[in-house]
This record gives sequence, structure tokens and C-alpha cells, in this order.
Amino acid sequence: MVNLNKSLPTPFDIENVLVIAPENAAGLGDFKKDADALNRANVCHFIYHTATFQGNTAANSIMESLSSSLRQWAKNYTTPPDLIVIIRGGGAVNDLAYLNDYDLAALLCKRKVPIWVGIGHEKDRTILDEIAHRSFDTPSKVIAGIRNLISERSQEAIDFIQSIKLLSQHQISAYQSQNDQLMNIIKTHAQNQINTAQKNLELMKSTTQYFAQHQLKLASTQIDTLMRETLLQNPRNVLAKGYGIIRSDNKAIRSVQQVGAAVSIELQDGFIHADVNKVTNND
Repeated sequence: MVNLNKSLPTPFDIENVLVIAPENAAGLGDFKKDADALNRANVCHFIYHTATFQGNTAANSIMESLSSSLRQWAKNYTTPPDLIVIIRGGGAVNDLAYLNDYDLAALLCKRKVPIWVGIGHEKDRTILDEIAHRSFDTPSKVIAGIRNLISERSQEAIDFIQSIKLLSQHQISAYQSQNDQLMNIIKTHAQNQINTAQKNLELMKSTTQYFAQHQLKLASTQIDTLMRETLLQNPRNVLAKGYGIIRSDNKAIRSVQQVGAAVSIELQDGFIHADVNKVTNND
């Protein structure tokens, strides 16, 4: 039980502090010099409650002040204080003896909030120093301890931020390097695909040109053949072979049914005109 409060973890950040001290004590004035500076800077806030620290009523006064202040704290805040500070300046050894109270020590041991005490001078020692989370020689050293812890935490936060920035930069650089490598791979693959596509296109173009030229040659040959056939079937060439063209009413006829009263026969070297007396069908 003695070490219950000692075993509590030190607050990572001290923002709100409950202070129990004798009213208008010199030690409280020393404490408030630095405490007020922290409060003005909005770094740490201090709520003060008074109690009697000497005489037969000292222990009860401190317990009642602590209990009432915690009840009032619960009404005003949603979270408990980060730290409870109990301080008083130096005095006669017999005056400090009133703080060596079992019930007071037991109450403080059970608190779930770390308790820092600074009572008397460097040589003074009470039971509160034995059971508290941290014990300081004087009230001035208590506020110095608070200031130092805040400073240490601030420096740790700055160091953490710097570490995060450094690690982030390393990660960004690593990812950037990976990204550059991937981009180069993508570009290489893309260029290979383009080269392959160009080769295939050239091959298809060459093949198409070959087949087109072949078809053109074939068509040209067919045209020449048709032209020869056409020339061979030219009427003049036909007439030169002894054939003639028979016309009736200025129209070439292919059947005796088309023959009129007169016909003209075209031969290679001229025309023969004749009247038709009778048309015989040999079918």
C-alpha cells in the first residue's frame, strides 16, 4: 500500500494541476512565481486550495481540503487533474511533525493521481515524502520539476516530429525511387510494345502491298486479254474475214422477222442495197 502512488506512471503531459498549500505561505509564493508564468503562457493551469499544515488539525484539514477540491474538480472538469501538488515552506521540526499522520498518508496512497510534495527545507522529511509519487525538498523545486517535465516532453515531441519528418522523407524518397523504377519499366515495356506493333504494321503493310500489286498485275493481265478479245470482235475485223452486217430501217438485224421491205448489207469495202420480195423461214 505504501508504494501505490509511487507506482503510478508519470504523466506524459501536465496540463492541469491541483495545488494544496497553506494560505499566503511564503513557499506558495515561491511556487506561484513560475506557475503563473506557465499559466500565462497557457502551458499549464493551476487550481489552488488551502489547508492548515500545522497544529493538531493539520492532517484533517489537508484531507478535507483534498476531498472537497476533488469533488469540486469533478463538477468543473470531465477528467481528473494530471497532478496533485502538496506544498508548504520550511518551519520548525515540531510543526512538520503534525503531517506524520497515518490516515493522511493512507488517503494519499489511494489517490489514482500522482502526488508531488515539497514540504520544508532540504533537511526536512515527513511521511508524505515517503508515500508520494515524487518528493522535492522545497515548493520551488516542485514547480521546477513540473517545468522541467513539460520542457522534456516538449523536446521529446519536437524530436518525435523531427524523426517523423525524417522517416517520412526517407519513405517518400524510397517510394519516389520505386516509382521512377516502375515508370522506367513501364516506359520500356510500352516502347517494346510500340516497336512490336510498328514491326507488325510494316509487315502487314508490306504484305498488303504485295497482294495489291499481285491483284493489279492479275487485273492488268485480264484487261489485256479482254482488250484483245474485244479488238478481235471489232466489226471491222469481222467484216475483213468475209462477214457482213445486214440492216433494215438503219438497224442491224439478227432475225428474218426483223427484215423490212428493203435491206442494206455492209461489207468490208462498201454497202449493198436490195429490195426484199420474199422472206423464207427454214425452221
